[in-house]
Amino acid sequence: MTRLSVPEDSLFGPANLPYGVYSADGGPHRVATRVGDRVIDLGLLLGVGEDEPGEDAVFNATTLNPLMAQGYDRWVEVRARIAEAVAGDVPDSAVHALAEVELQLPFEVADYVDFYASEHHAANLGRLFRPDNPNPLMPNWKHLPVGYHGRAGSVVVSGTDIVRPRGQRKGPDDPEPLFGPSTRLDIEAELGFVVGTGNPIGSSIPADEAARHIFGAVLFNDWSARDIQAWEYVPLGPNLGKSFASTISPWVVPLLALDAARVPTPAQQPPVLPYLEMSGGPWGLDIDLDVVWNGQVVSRPPYAAMYWSPAQMLAHLTVNGAPTRTGDLFASGTISGPEKNQRGAFIELTWGGAEPILVNGAERTFLRDGDEVVLRATAPGASGGRIGFGEAVGRILPHRS
Repeated sequence: MTRLSVPEDSLFGPANLPYGVYSADGGPHRVATRVGDRVIDLGLLLGVGEDEPGEDAVFNATTLNPLMAQGYDRWVEVRARIAEAVAGDVPDSAVHALAEVELQLPFEVADYVDFYASEHHAANLGRLFRPDNPNPLMPNWKHLPVGYHGRAGSVVVSGTDIVRPRGQRKGPDDPEPLFGPSTRLDIEAELGFVVGTGNPIGSSIPADEAARHIFGAVLFNDWSARDIQAWEYVPLGPNLGKSFASTISPWVVPLLALDAARVPTPAQQPPVLPYLEMSGGPWGLDIDLDVVWNGQVVSRPPYAAMYWSPAQMLAHLTVNGAPTRTGDLFASGTISGPEKNQRGAFIELTWGGAEPILVNGAERTFLRDGDEVVLRATAPGASGGRIGFGEAVGRILPHRS
């Protein structure tokens, strides 16, 4: 048996207990939690036999989807059970060093929607693309969480290489569209929210009930080919400029672990329509991100600055009767704050490439082949310390013919 010990400043102490999926030595995928720098197999931790029937069979599943589908009350029970188990003697067979396992995509992504919830980001892009318009926000922006439907199949786990996408693009001086690899490859630092239990078609999830449907949160990098996006997005919105890859962190931090991180959103004016109202006011999350470009921190976006609540995003997603399912993922859109060093996308950070930044002593605007981007984040934990999300890592490979 092993008695787990965790430094007080660990981002993966008992206040966190995230969920993930790992494999060891090429073996099967197994659900787990993380304590310090150790991965703890949940089936072995909780003494669940390989063929055990009933609700505990989810601990021997290969993804988190079966556990997520059991619903909010079960999530509360399981979290308490895991916390009790890791505080005592843990079977040696359940414990793996983080460096000795391979972390997998933690859940099967059923569907994916990306929002645009940062007023600072939306206003900056409005100023960049519509400099003569006195109002940088589009008329609908403060009335609803703007979003688009993305591609679930291209959501990949941290550490997956990103192949430079190809597509059509047309610059202002090009007489005709060109086809080729993107030359303005970008990132968007976001949070993704994982739906544990959804709603049937024709129904909706009220904003005040959304927290009972959201299982947890992940880091999310919405890789973006800005040149492809700029040519294609009018009038229907992003498609090939976004659909080639999105990276998530391997650990799903339970929404239950983020209670201490809840903060009010910025004031929402004009008042929202009734279906977006929340008793006590809409809540955001006090989560601090780092954007690391080739080993250098270039931005620190604050999620607390986001205008729309995750609960309002889910309420809006379903208000027309659209169904959600276990494993649905909705992302926040680029997280940006009021300061330049808080911008969560390179198009914004370099003002469309007109204001390069120094990365390891060299002027940079958009991503080159071989570049690596790492997203990290921390939040206040219930014990007074901080909890972490791990990392969302991606490295750019050359395009493929």
